[in-house]
Amino acid sequence: MDRIDKKILSIINKSIPISERPFLAVAETMGMSEAEVLDRLKKLKTSGIIRRIGATISPRAIGWNSTLCATDVPMDRIEEFDEFVGGYGEVTHNYLREGHPNCWFTLISPSSYRIGEIISEIEHALNIKILNLPARKVFKIKVALEIE
Repeated sequence: MDRIDKKILSIINKSIPISERPFLAVAETMGMSEAEVLDRLKKLKTSGIIRRIGATISPRAIGWNSTLCATDVPMDRIEEFDEFVGGYGEVTHNYLREGHPNCWFTLISPSSYRIGEIISEIEHALNIKILNLPARKVFKIKVALEIE
């Protein structure tokens, strides 16, 4: 990743222009072509530096439900856990932390029933117990990192 990639990431991390061709606007800001910006972003995604580019929507604002989940997974089963949990489109974040519980993930779904189904499916398939921690109050902060 070079300084141009870092500058592009800094720009899109703060805000992607709302237009038919948002990356053309980014390209114009950078003094480069839209094709070059898209090519660089594709390479960053392929390499795993970018996981996704998309909107962040408040689940409650659209009548959906969300929850934070935690569980303890033996280190030799982390990859299995990651692949299984990551297979659910409703999982927005899935990460490993030090301490206990060591695996955390967030679920967003149109219904709390579906969240319960997913948790049960994961528990059953992986023979683990998941702690379900639905938010009582949501605090949303804007994180805009300067990548340069």
